[in-house]
Amino acid sequence: MEHVLAVDVGGTKLAAAVVSDGGAVVAREQVPTAGADGDALFGVLADLVERVAEGHRPVGCGVGCGGPMSRGGELVSPLNIPQWRDFPLRAALADRTGLEVHVDNDAKALALGEGWCGAARGETDYLAMVVSTGVGGGLVLDGRLLDGASGNAGHIGHLNIVPDGRLCACGSHGCLEAEASGTAIAAITGRPAAEADDDRRRRTGELVGRAVGSVTALLDLRLAVVAGSVALGYGETFFAAAQRSLDETARIGFARGARIVPGGLGDAGPLVGAAAVGWRGLGRDVGVR
Repeated sequence: MEHVLAVDVGGTKLAAAVVSDGGAVVAREQVPTAGADGDALFGVLADLVERVAEGHRPVGCGVGCGGPMSRGGELVSPLNIPQWRDFPLRAALADRTGLEVHVDNDAKALALGEGWCGAARGETDYLAMVVSTGVGGGLVLDGRLLDGASGNAGHIGHLNIVPDGRLCACGSHGCLEAEASGTAIAAITGRPAAEADDDRRRRTGELVGRAVGSVTALLDLRLAVVAGSVALGYGETFFAAAQRSLDETARIGFARGARIVPGGLGDAGPLVGAAAVGWRGLGRDVGVR
């Protein structure tokens, strides 16, 4: 059995794991996303990666990172990590670890992981979403992960969902991320997103369902797999509201009956997804081209 090093870079936490070629997490650790500047933040990440890899012999490294980024993660500029603007993440990790490193958007990584061994296994057409500090998405059509012109396809967090709504970090107003992310919920309620009341949890689900409904109609999808600390933390209240909103939005015949379900990998989803990025980059079959 072989292993890869998996790295998840998010606005709240940095996580690393050693993951087998069957998707099993054999070691993992996480730390807060913190650093005075870009180099300091990378130093925290590099130290984490070295601790997790100790005693193992990974054959490569896969990374899921918040976007946007240039193709292949050569330069990353996560909206929720202001220390990194055009930061050379792939090259820096390759230099530090000595491994072949592959980088993709964290939600696209989740899409790979859920198709490999999660809630979308065996599916050829689906949307995978992360509703956490931010909101991201990855799209699989005809069994192929969509990249787009610059590698940033699937950014459902920047669909306009509330016309003339809250200002988003991207510069627009009313984006799903500006209304339904953990960062937005904390700003709206004045307390951590995890402490939101049932009304806010339902509202978050409604907004996500509305966005998913638009995507199902646009791309002829029947399944949306949603993970992330906000979605999974809000549980049935969130998912029931999201499904109702999806049903109300996706009214055209071919989109009716589309489902929105929790990610099947739980809190390991981002790391299994990052591992899938690594295995796919190394030429291994993860079920999604």
